[in-house]
Amino acid sequence: MSFCPISKISAWRNTRLPWLIMVIAMISLTFIAHFLFQEYLYMEPCEQCVYIRFAMLTMAFGGILALIDPKNDYLKIFAYIFVFWGIWLGIEYCLALNHIHEVVHSENPFAGVDGCREIPIYPFNLPLHEWAPGWFLPTGECGMDTPIVPEDVYGSLNVFQKFFIGTPPNFEDGLYSNGWYLIPSMEFMNMAICCLLAFVVCLVILGGMFISYAFSHSKAKIYALIVLVFVIILKILGEPSVQMA
Repeated sequence: MSFCPISKISAWRNTRLPWLIMVIAMISLTFIAHFLFQEYLYMEPCEQCVYIRFAMLTMAFGGILALIDPKNDYLKIFAYIFVFWGIWLGIEYCLALNHIHEVVHSENPFAGVDGCREIPIYPFNLPLHEWAPGWFLPTGECGMDTPIVPEDVYGSLNVFQKFFIGTPPNFEDGLYSNGWYLIPSMEFMNMAICCLLAFVVCLVILGGMFISYAFSHSKAKIYALIVLVFVIILKILGEPSVQMA
């Protein structure tokens, strides 16, 4: 009975370890997407992809707040607010991306790509694509994550790059020539599903910690309610306004 996973999650709530793991995971996934897939393997991010980066970094910011002092109730409130808001956004973006991916790879590719913008609209209309265009400006097509290699680098591709994206000029023999999958040969679990799994795992673990915290002392219930209210407020008020041309 003492080996129950719920008991372990409860014991973690006042420690830095789960927050540290979450921060490292979210930042690492964002860095891998940018430096490895985008910059090195020429897999350009689409609109939903850069939104997912925003969601992951929002979670990482919340985790960093908790790392300052995981036993401090006030820091914990802000940490949970940003983490749960990021998870909510991330799950929405992943589901949207997976839907687009499935439609684009079906026989009717025009049915599900509405709203794929060249200029993204972030929560609260944050101009992240202007502040850091290399990270937050979409340059790829929705649902298409095949490598797009500039002709001027054909001759400079190394063995590692060719293994993943293929050999020029057709790039048909690379591991990711048909797009990114966890198991490319079986086209099993695309990028959207893998990111969705990461968000869900964080939700389960941090959700368990949050529930345990809510019942830890009398004021914690009030703090937990504040967290839930502010997450909903952020989600509602943060909905970007679409400016029509």
